[in-house]
Amino acid sequence: MTTITVLFVVTTLLFLASLPYWLPILVIRLRTFIFTKMNGDEGIQIPGKHIKASEFKKIYANKSVDGRSKGANLSNLFWYWLAPGPEMHQEHIENWDHYKEVASVTKNILSVSNQEVASLLYKYAGKAFSTDIISSWKIVRLRDFVMPICIGFFYELVFEETCSNHDKKTILKHSNNVVSALKCCALRNMPKRNQVTELLIEKLKAGTFKHYFPEGYSIEDKALYLQGVFFTTAVVQMSDALTHCFLTVARHNEVQKKLYNNKNDKHYYDHVISETLRLYPLFGIAHRITTDTIQTEANKTIPKGTVLCFNYPEYHKTGYDKPTMFIPERWETISKGTSNYVPFGVGANRPCPASHMSVIMMKEMLRFGIDKFEFFSSVEHTRSLPNRGACIITSRDYKFSKTKKTILMTFLKVRDQWEKIYTSIIQLLYGYIMIMHAKELKLTTRYYKNPRSSKNTQKTMVTNEL
Repeated sequence: MTTITVLFVVTTLLFLASLPYWLPILVIRLRTFIFTKMNGDEGIQIPGKHIKASEFKKIYANKSVDGRSKGANLSNLFWYWLAPGPEMHQEHIENWDHYKEVASVTKNILSVSNQEVASLLYKYAGKAFSTDIISSWKIVRLRDFVMPICIGFFYELVFEETCSNHDKKTILKHSNNVVSALKCCALRNMPKRNQVTELLIEKLKAGTFKHYFPEGYSIEDKALYLQGVFFTTAVVQMSDALTHCFLTVARHNEVQKKLYNNKNDKHYYDHVISETLRLYPLFGIAHRITTDTIQTEANKTIPKGTVLCFNYPEYHKTGYDKPTMFIPERWETISKGTSNYVPFGVGANRPCPASHMSVIMMKEMLRFGIDKFEFFSSVEHTRSLPNRGACIITSRDYKFSKTKKTILMTFLKVRDQWEKIYTSIIQLLYGYIMIMHAKELKLTTRYYKNPRSSKNTQKTMVTNEL
């Protein structure tokens, strides 16, 4: 073998070995550039160069920042990702009588005690965390692991009956497709999603749904509401929240040990959850449309009809010492109320209706899981979780040797590095396809094309294409 050949082989191997460290970063930058060009420069970022973090909460709470979907091109993309039924989705309908009526149904369904939440959660978590399933060690994708638990929980919360395997599989396909599409890891699959709509229509016709729903809504409207609020947002958001919790403790063994040794220390559990939500908020950017002119502290005017993009991750980084580090103990000396911390939105402007229940679920699941198992992971932890939280779960009765742990942790890290190449390219391709498709369909634009002046004219069933 000649010297030139050796150099070529070595150079090629070094190039291939370096790919995981620079190609995903390059693709992410390219994807951001393309997305910006495709979707336009719509929206004022908060915090940003025009509006500082100090005004985040004040502007968010302004009564004129109450537009949600009408008048924003960005809404076309969100409606596309959340279809079918975004016009019945509590988070995306306008702040009219329609919103108040739908919000009242959500509030009623979520009105259960902490004890009921814990009992229902244990019912489904117990099966997943059974020592019969994990008697020694197992590598899992945490989001895939916890999503069936969330489906069972919310199904029984809504219908007050145990979720059958058939219904769980149907909803799981739908919820997986929604979260994968949102993260640009898969294309939207409407047949899978429409199966859930049909399932919910059948449940409603059978009289299984016992909660009050205001007059004037069809069975299809109610099905789309349940699908959007509970089997899209609730399942997807809670799956991500629980994944972040377990992946965080899996990457911070000292925190996990402290949680296990202080099971009754509610404050420390609260601090771990608060710090998890600060670093990995469930919302990336929430957009609102101004319905009137607003004056900022710097005497700048925000015109009516402006799209404001509230950047949660960026806001959660401002005003903290070592903002990118996971430090639960910081919450022993600082207050959530006075910090730059809004994981569930601002109370004065459509906050998350499940904010209280979400924290209870996260706390109980952490306590339940850590009591019986240990979690280890060496994968990259980002807010979007494209790797779905790859993790090693071991029974506390299992003697996990240092050698085996080192081998498995190394495997996870190497696999994650190479998966980043594939995932980033897929996200670039699928993201581009979906943005172009959303721009073509213009779901929000079409829906609001004809003015709707009364609540009754807003209660219309969307087309199958939506």
